[in-house]
Amino acid sequence: MPSALALFAHPDDIEFVAAGTMLLLQERGWDIHYMNMCTGNGGSVQMDGPTTAKKRLEEGREAARILGAAFYPPICDDLELNYTVPYLRKIAAVVREAQPSIVLTHAPSDYMEDHMQASRLAVTAAFAHCIPNFVTDPQRPHYLHDVTVYHAMPHGLCDPLRQKLQASSYVNTASVHARKREALAAHESQKHWLDVSQGMDSYLVSMDEASRAVGKLSGQFEFAEGWRRHLHLGFSASAIDPLTDALGDLCLINEACEKQLATPR
Repeated sequence: MPSALALFAHPDDIEFVAAGTMLLLQERGWDIHYMNMCTGNGGSVQMDGPTTAKKRLEEGREAARILGAAFYPPICDDLELNYTVPYLRKIAAVVREAQPSIVLTHAPSDYMEDHMQASRLAVTAAFAHCIPNFVTDPQRPHYLHDVTVYHAMPHGLCDPLRQKLQASSYVNTASVHARKREALAAHESQKHWLDVSQGMDSYLVSMDEASRAVGKLSGQFEFAEGWRRHLHLGFSASAIDPLTDALGDLCLINEACEKQLATPR
């Protein structure tokens, strides 16, 4: 059975930008796997760090349960996620345990550092899936089948210098939006935090609006998630697109974007 692994920074990041795609893959017989690299300990003005981390771990496990995904615990606190070998060994172990054909992760350039570091770690951990001499923590055997990495759209649909971005493919998530919303609601501690820290009047409505904005970019879908496919070199022998292959008509290729991309053959 094929599998897909979501490697993101914080509890609730997956629900905002990737859970719909995961659920659609699951409907088509894929195993789905779920990891937040950070504890989320910074996400409260009401609880101290350890209490917040414990609460958010419980919420993350519940969200994964709602999605029907295998859950992997975080490896560090918020704002402490760096591209280091010890963290890379831990993420690479998760990749080898899940043995995904698809890895979903953050945009390489996003509004905050944890997201960008998570993206870098995810890409290298996926790259190392077939390298027997790279030691993971805990040690896990390498595997040889192809892996394709997809980067989510950044928050605000722009990079940190405010450059607007387009996805190279859009996934129609309307049929699973309600379940995606249910999984996000499991992160109840974040409703107050995001209202206070980022001016989100309603946590769930903010996700609705973000999904609707990506759908508008697609030109066809009411709710959508957008993806940019990582270069295949080092991951597969040729350029492949297993997400489109799996989802068919639910995955819309942005032909204008693709024409601007040069893919070595």
